[in-house]
Amino acid sequence: MRRFLLFSVLGVCALIVSAQSDPVVLTVNGVPVTRSEFEYSYNKNNGDGVVDRKTVDEYVELFINYKLKVAAALDERMDTLSSFRQEFAMYRDQQVRPTLVTDAEVIGEARKAYERTKAAIGSKGLIRPAHIFIRLSTKATPREQERIRLRADSVYEALRKGADFAELAKKLSQNPRSAAQGGDMGWLQPGQTFVEFEDAAYGLQTGQMSRPVLAPDGYHIILMKDRKQLEPFEQLKDMIVRSFEQQGLRDAIAEMKVKAIVEQSNGQIQREQIMNKRADSLSAADIEMKYLIQEYHDGLLLYEISNREVWDRAAKDEVGLKAWFDVHKKDYAWTEPHYKGIAYHVKNKADVKAVKKCVKRLPFDQWAEALRSTFNADSIIRIRVEKGIFKPGDNGTIDRMVFKLKQSKAEVSLPDYPIEAVYGKKLKKYPEDYTDVRSQVVADYQQMLEQEWVKSLRNRYSFQINQEILKTVNQHK
Repeated sequence: MRRFLLFSVLGVCALIVSAQSDPVVLTVNGVPVTRSEFEYSYNKNNGDGVVDRKTVDEYVELFINYKLKVAAALDERMDTLSSFRQEFAMYRDQQVRPTLVTDAEVIGEARKAYERTKAAIGSKGLIRPAHIFIRLSTKATPREQERIRLRADSVYEALRKGADFAELAKKLSQNPRSAAQGGDMGWLQPGQTFVEFEDAAYGLQTGQMSRPVLAPDGYHIILMKDRKQLEPFEQLKDMIVRSFEQQGLRDAIAEMKVKAIVEQSNGQIQREQIMNKRADSLSAADIEMKYLIQEYHDGLLLYEISNREVWDRAAKDEVGLKAWFDVHKKDYAWTEPHYKGIAYHVKNKADVKAVKKCVKRLPFDQWAEALRSTFNADSIIRIRVEKGIFKPGDNGTIDRMVFKLKQSKAEVSLPDYPIEAVYGKKLKKYPEDYTDVRSQVVADYQQMLEQEWVKSLRNRYSFQINQEILKTVNQHK
């Protein structure tokens, strides 16, 4: 009994020490946030490279808003959405998979690959040939075949008389990759080339050159640059491991291990259980990993609910955007006049009026398609058009014809479309409607929705800040 009491007291003491070493800095919707979690987020988002750095007091308000949004997403059960679960699992697995494989296992796979390569090479060893390749089509006529053969022979004779192999390869070889290297093909092993090429190449000693060798793809004149046996494993180990890492072999080994565990359990253990357990283990051992995984989890939830409550909602709420613009129209005033319309170039004067007639009674957003289908629907381009809302300096034609700016006509004229014209209206101070400045209106409307949403969340959920602990952020040992 005394022993049990002793253990109980020790356990309580351990909890007290843990609480003292990582106290709760704030609580959001009943969920405590430890100082270490807050410091992780604060330091990550306020590093030396951050332009708009926040003080701790400024950041804690943003952090509360972040946690409130996550709480709302959890209440909406967004963490049960298949899209969320799939994306989070994918990220979690990226962090977890590499830790399921030891370096010894990777080296073991590297050795297996080395032994397979060594067996394939055998006693023949490795060769480093250079070649000049002259392509011969399998559909070539006898006359074409003879012409290509004579060409290969002439190149060979030039080499015999002292022509530089690398220079001729760069100029004449029809294998672009090796030609750029002076014909150098790099190190090859048996089985990597046509048998005709391989037999001829392995028959050469270093420095020897072959006569033109006919292979299924054409003629090859081969110069043996070097030969060697495969180096010992220890000498190649690091290179093989680097190659494996680049190819994602560590992840592949991890997946094989997980699959084996699942199969051996006869359905008692699922892949998700294994990955979750490993993630929990990593989080318990490494606080940075814990907060990294949690950050991604909460970030996905934040994206889902923010898209629904603010971003997507604002982008699709045409009635709301119009109403916002009508109330705040003065906020979108211009410092200089704009022109809403088209600048166009045509080949004949009749099309000047035809263009205006085409779009005259149509909404502005339908002009482009109407002009395309009427004048440029087939291969003959009758008009050149630029549509938009222009300020001085945006378009030469509009600068001259609307804003009366002095400019050389030659600077903007199109020789094949000598007649230029404009159609639209000059807006002296304000956009005509919200669609003229839609991106700005959407951004401002989103900001308003965001503010209202945060206000409602702060009324809906409780939160408390431990000011004494907040003062110790980044100030403790």
